[in-house]
Amino acid sequence: MQNPQQFLEARLYGPAIAGGLSKLAFGMLLLFLAVALTACTREEMLYDHLDENRPALYVPTSDSDQVIAFEIALGTPARVISEQLALAGLIHDAELFEAYVRSTGQAQELKAGTFLLRANMTPLEIAEALLDEQAAGIAVTIREGWRLEQVADALEQEGIVSGQEYRQLAQSTDVGALQQLASSHSVAVQQDDQQSCCAGENSRWPFLEERPQAASLEGFLFPATYQLPAVEPTAGELIVRQLDAFADRMVPIYEQAVTDGMNPPDLYNVLILASIVEREAVAAEDRPTIAGVLFNRLAQGMLLEIDATVQYAMGYQEGSGQWWKTPVFLEEYQGVISPYNTYLNRGIPPGPIASPGEDSFRAVLYPESHGYFYYVAAADGSGGHVFAETYSEHLENVRRYLNQ
Repeated sequence: MQNPQQFLEARLYGPAIAGGLSKLAFGMLLLFLAVALTACTREEMLYDHLDENRPALYVPTSDSDQVIAFEIALGTPARVISEQLALAGLIHDAELFEAYVRSTGQAQELKAGTFLLRANMTPLEIAEALLDEQAAGIAVTIREGWRLEQVADALEQEGIVSGQEYRQLAQSTDVGALQQLASSHSVAVQQDDQQSCCAGENSRWPFLEERPQAASLEGFLFPATYQLPAVEPTAGELIVRQLDAFADRMVPIYEQAVTDGMNPPDLYNVLILASIVEREAVAAEDRPTIAGVLFNRLAQGMLLEIDATVQYAMGYQEGSGQWWKTPVFLEEYQGVISPYNTYLNRGIPPGPIASPGEDSFRAVLYPESHGYFYYVAAADGSGGHVFAETYSEHLENVRRYLNQ
């Protein structure tokens, strides 16, 4: 005999469908109960673990008083924060810490930011520190297309960190010192080495092995916004974050281009070309086109004749307070004797001239295929360029757009 619900389903949908609906509803109920039981079981296990190990909340992991900058991204759940604290060596037991902050209602109150912690703090003290909004870090923005000295000056002027220290570290050629810098200033968990393009002795930043022996970190200092500790931030902490960001953001793009069969130059040469594109392009859509021009000229053995490389070689201009002399006159090109001067030297410069962003880096890896060898700024306020295949066309563009 059918119950009223079965009778109604049969009248509305027919006996076969009605039976299916009943089975579906029953299955959904079982799934809901299973999920609920699992959640309850884990929560109960956490609280049981807390009851059994509560004394451990008063015991630090070590007696080390070394300050560790611990970062929490916005929206990170308590479980992940606990696991990251354990990986950083700041607590022994991630489940115990998670259970504690959940039992006290603090799980939803943990703040985002950068916190200065020590291994000689107890889990209770660490939990308290992560509730302190005043401990959140300060934001530092590094702009795309800036050279390292320019960044150092801005950091000094804004009073964020020592510009002199930043410049010294960024110009360092000692990979071992940089590795020590990483262990001193960062707790971020590193991904597996990018062996396909960057194998080397430096296990954290293997791509640095591709630098020429005397090269600085120019180009590798990824431009982005970073969070630094609010209390006594250092230049080393910023550089570590920049190199980590390069590993996380740029290296995968390069490896994908290799996988896609783009057959790119080695990573360092891509970085050099990307830094040129970054300085030359204003309109985003011009980047792959300009990259294509660079490759076309290199393939024909032509001089690149890039103004930005001359500006880089000229360095700081005392009179105007500029790192990039503007304008640079044609007669000045021949007088700047430097391997970076692409009006005098064939091929690419010996190193990057600035820190490129992802778009310029990707443009070099995926350049536009065309027959252009020349370009000139449109001078119409758009920031765009006008491209030409022949020198005569280029001269006409120069006459039209620059000699108005």
